[in-house]
Amino acid sequence: MMEKEKIFIVGDVHGCLEMLERLMDKIKWRPDRDRLIFLGDYVDRGKDSRGVIEYVRQISGMSDLVDCLLGNHERILLDFVEGKDVTTFFLNGGTSTLNSYRVSQQQPGDSLIPENHLTFLRSLKTSVELDDYYVVHAGLRPGVQLEDQKQEDLLWIREPFIFSNHRFKKKVIFGHTPFSQPLVMDNKIGLDTGAVYGNKLTCLELPAFKFHVVEA
Repeated sequence: MMEKEKIFIVGDVHGCLEMLERLMDKIKWRPDRDRLIFLGDYVDRGKDSRGVIEYVRQISGMSDLVDCLLGNHERILLDFVEGKDVTTFFLNGGTSTLNSYRVSQQQPGDSLIPENHLTFLRSLKTSVELDDYYVVHAGLRPGVQLEDQKQEDLLWIREPFIFSNHRFKKKVIFGHTPFSQPLVMDNKIGLDTGAVYGNKLTCLELPAFKFHVVEA
């Protein structure tokens, strides 16, 4: 009998390509059958933001079952590239991202970030709705329906969501706020386990509700 389809949800990577590769080997994702969702924050702070973007971009091109969310760090990077906000980028680990792109720059004067990477970044989603879960990068504003949430909250919210016992229509799976272990509460599940801070990169497998983890 064929094994049922699975859903894999991967927490914040932050340039940790080697950890992401090990995690993907561990979960044994099947592109033709299993859904795969990335929670965002592929870039900044870690050593190889460019490599992570390229890796995730290639994976997303392998299957229609891949969803890639926009994290606040991708929003910051796009705002930097578009000249809207330079300061926030450098205050949030952007230098490591630029350095990862400089290493692979072909010719002086070439665009630092390839156009296909920018196209990928601009295609990222702000939410995914599953049968029993909402999947977002940072969380939801309590008392506001998913369709009415502001992008700023979807990408940045912390305390008003983390410390809330508000029950949305579905349980919320999120990243953004790092914990030493996955946060499991009645109304939310946090999957950012601080990979870039020397801790772990975590993936939640559904419907088995099983955590796959690789250590830094």
